[in-house]
Amino acid sequence: MSGERKIAIVTGGAQGIGKGVTAQLLAAGYGVVIADRDADGGRETLAEFAQAVPLWFVETDVADEPSVAGCIAAAVRHGGRLDAVVNNAGIARAPRVPVEQLTLESWNSQLGVNLTGAFLMAKHAAPHLREARGAIVNLASTRALQSEANTEAYSASKGGLVALTHALAVSLGPDVRVNCVSPGWIDVTAWQKSARRKPAALTAADHAQHPAGRVGTPEDIAEMVAFLLSKAAGFITGQNFVVDGGMTKKMIYDE
Repeated sequence: MSGERKIAIVTGGAQGIGKGVTAQLLAAGYGVVIADRDADGGRETLAEFAQAVPLWFVETDVADEPSVAGCIAAAVRHGGRLDAVVNNAGIARAPRVPVEQLTLESWNSQLGVNLTGAFLMAKHAAPHLREARGAIVNLASTRALQSEANTEAYSASKGGLVALTHALAVSLGPDVRVNCVSPGWIDVTAWQKSARRKPAALTAADHAQHPAGRVGTPEDIAEMVAFLLSKAAGFITGQNFVVDGGMTKKMIYDE
């Protein structure tokens, strides 16, 4: 393969958890392609992280197949190879309305980005990942395992990602490993683009809800993603790792 430096694509890498993953992979020596439809956020992150390690921004709509195919082609053109895909892009704040009022448009929009986007990235990246014996990490959510009221589209999309993970692991193995990380409550306020950045509004009670004693950070998720992409995780595939400070294991009763 051309080039010795490993190349990763991080979808939704301009802000939030994706930006944290981008920073972690750059620190680990990867060349990183940020695939994001927020051009302002992408260019800002590109300028913020400019350094000796290669970093590119490719404006991408993961729900659009030609856009995804173009992103993969650009990544290979820039880096000469493709070793990893982190499917992080997602719509987190869809209208929370009773299921009777949930429009098909809203349902399809959420699944199109959160679930179909990961499928399209895997589809078009697969030949390059096979050649590199690379890896995919999907970012789901603890909502794949438990729900609040009126979150049908989001929960379904994240549950679908967990199932897509083990399906891809079987289909693409042994050449490509595929795993999933399901974050819990992650405070991303410091990792937003400057126009949206604001101090975190967290209370002592928010932190105390977690058996680990605090709300999570993008760095917590990025560390797990980097591990799952590494050789140290070479015998791990098809798995979903819940990173939530223990919240899904804690029983909470209304008093």
